Amino acid sequence: MPFLENDLLKIEIKSKGAELCSIRSLKNNTEFIWEANPDVWGSHAPNLFPIIGAMKENSYIYNGKKYNMPKHGFVRHNKDFEVISNSNSEVTFQLNSNDELRAIYPFEFEFLITYELNDNELLIHHTVKNTDSKTMYFSLGGHPAFACPLFKDESYTDYFLEFEKQETSRSYLLNMATGLVSDKTKPVFDSPNTINLHGDLFNEDALIFKDLKSRQVALKHKAKGEILNVKFEGFPFLGIWAKPNAPYVCIEPWIGIADSESTNQQLKDKEGIVTLEPKKLFKATYSITLNRNLLN
Repeated sequence: MPFLENDLLKIEIKSKGAELCSIRSLKNNTEFIWEANPDVWGSHAPNLFPIIGAMKENSYIYNGKKYNMPKHGFVRHNKDFEVISNSNSEVTFQLNSNDELRAIYPFEFEFLITYELNDNELLIHHTVKNTDSKTMYFSLGGHPAFACPLFKDESYTDYFLEFEKQETSRSYLLNMATGLVSDKTKPVFDSPNTINLHGDLFNEDALIFKDLKSRQVALKHKAKGEILNVKFEGFPFLGIWAKPNAPYVCIEPWIGIADSESTNQQLKDKEGIVTLEPKKLFKATYSITLNRNLLN
């Protein structure tokens, strides 16, 4: 299994899906990533490409033809990733278009994800190369799940999320039956920049934000302070999610969003879709910074 390591942290990444599966302190063995218990939710931190969330009828239309697409795209369980470089501080995975993928996504592409360990910060770099002769359409995002509570003597309600700026954003509600985004919203902030974690917070599925002012959010303990911070500059959407009453929380930077209930299913018209011209590159990075005091 590819890994990164310095004097503070060891990072492990599965080849399948190029999925981050461990951020662990070398000095005290604290594990910050959810264990992926399959009886609760069997993933650690899936990578999402070329769509986010669900599509109406699990399909979309491109150039008059309907294509099927699984929820969150085809990267997260993909076994065809290759490690093209690996050092103690950086590892890069690459997935290329192939016959199996062309059947559901008719574009020639290279998708690269690089994990870079820099002191107490992990940067997750995404690069999409359009190797086709036609315009390409896609979304991408992260889905990291953080262990919460972090230590055995704590409870979920000891934790909250703190955003860098005061917010007026409301969460867009999902249709629980279809997974599609409705036009209904609800307030979720307990103060202008905090959301308290509790077992019922995700009873209506993910919190979905389209218009946050903040570009970073911290997971904090009410007494012990900051646990970690996720920076998501360049990611216009954010999801917050967990299974109800599960001991983790996902902080999900997205470039793109699930289909709306009113979608016409045209890929080109999909909300948040990225348009990439032939032979061009698209790059996006988010990062996870661990509180150094918890690593000693």
